Amino acid sequence: MKKEQETIFLRALENHREKLFRICSIYAKDDQDARDLFQEVLVHIWSSMNSFKAKSSIGTWMFRITLNVCLRFKSKDTKNQNRFIRLDSITIANFEYEENREGENEKLNGLRKCVKELNEADKAIVALYLEGLAYKEISSVLGLSENHIAVKIKRIKTKLLNCINKTL
Repeated sequence: MKKEQETIFLRALENHREKLFRICSIYAKDDQDARDLFQEVLVHIWSSMNSFKAKSSIGTWMFRITLNVCLRFKSKDTKNQNRFIRLDSITIANFEYEENREGENEKLNGLRKCVKELNEADKAIVALYLEGLAYKEISSVLGLSENHIAVKIKRIKTKLLNCINKTL
């Protein structure tokens, strides 16, 4: 049974690793926090594998765990901000920019900044939407109706568009 769970876990992780990491990065302050948060998510998913009942797809189940871990992380981080002053580390990287890619990176960074400014509920919805989940899957992960998700996505798109236009 343990070997079967390991196979299911590894196959699902292979299919969803990048999406789960991108969700973690939305809730993290920097790359290191995102990697730490991703590791925490993997630990929670692995330790919960025996509770997976296949009532939804494994991907939907993993997204639900990821969002729960990220929201708990965000809550703990907010509490700790009142007690500690965070010193941001400086990362130096060697980037090779092409002229047309520089504009794309600027837009992508603007989008990331605007997504991070959303409230937690909207951030969860847009994270799943940007990962290509259907409204039905998003509603299953978050426990909201499909119609509610559709309305929220429309409003979130408007917020993001306004934010991006102000940023650029």
